[in-house]
Amino acid sequence: MKGMQGGMQQFIKQANQLQAKIKKLQEELATREYEGTAGGGAVTVKVNGDNKLVSLSIKEEVMKAGDVEMLQDLVLTATNEALRIAKETSETEMNKLTGGFGLPGML
Repeated sequence: MKGMQGGMQQFIKQANQLQAKIKKLQEELATREYEGTAGGGAVTVKVNGDNKLVSLSIKEEVMKAGDVEMLQDLVLTATNEALRIAKETSETEMNKLTGGFGLPGML
């Protein structure tokens, strides 16, 4: 019986260590910035790991064209690309830490 308790204590210790590593990784990922572009670089968007838009750059020639619908499409495309990259990066980094074992509420 005593051996089982020691094994359980070791398991709990390892689980707590993993939880601390996950928290640290989540905090670090939230500070990273991810970039998406559209229209051959005509629109560039940066988002952070918290999925917040941190910058938007539109080249002057796109504005001069006066095509509002095109500009809207470019902004949406660049934003979605940046968010996709952020999500994929977060999932990849988390899988490295957890060995691909899905943990509820971790992402």
